[in-house]
Amino acid sequence: MTFDTAQFDMAIVGAGLVGATLAVALGRQGHRVALLDGGDLQPGWQAAEIDARVSAITPASQQFLTTLGVWPGIVQRRIGPYDRMAVWDGEGTGQIDFSAREVGGEVLGHIIENSVIRDALLEALDGWGNVTLMRHARVTALSDVEHQRRCLTLEDGRTVTADLVVGADGARSRIRTLAGLGYREYATGQRAVVATVWHEHDHEATARQRFMGTGPLAFLPLNIDGHQKTSSIVWSADTEFADELMDMTDDAFMRALELDFEHRLGRIERVSRRHDFALVQRHAKRYIDDSVALVGDAAHNIHPLAGQGVNLGLMDVAVLAEELGRAARRGAPVGDVRILSRYARRRRGDNTVMLMAMDAFRIGFGSAWPLVRVLRNQGLTTTGRWPWARRLLIEQAMGQRHDLPESMRAPTV
Repeated sequence: MTFDTAQFDMAIVGAGLVGATLAVALGRQGHRVALLDGGDLQPGWQAAEIDARVSAITPASQQFLTTLGVWPGIVQRRIGPYDRMAVWDGEGTGQIDFSAREVGGEVLGHIIENSVIRDALLEALDGWGNVTLMRHARVTALSDVEHQRRCLTLEDGRTVTADLVVGADGARSRIRTLAGLGYREYATGQRAVVATVWHEHDHEATARQRFMGTGPLAFLPLNIDGHQKTSSIVWSADTEFADELMDMTDDAFMRALELDFEHRLGRIERVSRRHDFALVQRHAKRYIDDSVALVGDAAHNIHPLAGQGVNLGLMDVAVLAEELGRAARRGAPVGDVRILSRYARRRRGDNTVMLMAMDAFRIGFGSAWPLVRVLRNQGLTTTGRWPWARRLLIEQAMGQRHDLPESMRAPTV
């Protein structure tokens, strides 16, 4: 064991997609940043393999990653652009179909393997000597030190002090617990089954989602060597049904997938190894404390049916970096709760609305009540007929918000 103490301006606990992005953003501002990873984080994407875990990156998030210099490294590896989205009720007639072209856009977003984003972020981090990636850094304690600084004690005896500690360590955040930032939790009673599938027909750069009583099924289009016959699926299902899906043989799973997706992409020809995880919604009661802030899943954990989880986390990062940049330019202490409160105010409302909306969708489309079925089908179809409603829906899908941080706004010509 060693008892060395390292001192930084900011310490980010959690080197996932959100935490690593924040490290790049703060490194670009000139801060001395420690990025703590509990494991042995290393590049690992391989072109010959397809990561089953993907993210639907909105144009707003794309612009942010471009601003940070990360996007070129993502494009160099592999991206799957999509410009259309089709959503329908599997137990009724309600449906809606829209495209980016309706609002003058080129894409609604990109489906990108998480390992691609991770490796591009690690590559970007290598370019900043003021950012230190600390591997095997498991936090066991959080304490106060003089001058509003915080001290992190690691499992191996090392300590890290910083003016600001950011918890980016996921849904079961250790920093959230140590800082006494409680949370509300709601178990949805569902699990998400994810896999990569190869299908008969081209997906035509369209993201598709079918709502069923047992949960939504999404096909997210991948672009593998220019071919459009591969998709990443997210099948959110009631726990008992999810267990059945995981226990099926590959052939039985593919036939069930074809049937429940109404053969929209023809025959399912191959499936990768399946993974599943519980769907639990969590929301921190507070995002900040003196010299502590939460971002991403540490602050809010959302149902994946709209593919907004990572995008909400990146929005947290963009807003927090913007507020910290303003504070630094004024010479204000970055850990001051008054500075951090601006971040919390800007993000908590938006995240709360999204959490409530996703829960309403999940409950509404999972209801077997005849009246609810009629109302949701009418609502889905009617929304598609109103130009203003379609535009609002498309803008939300593309990550547009009323308080979009500067780094996420497309440059004006």
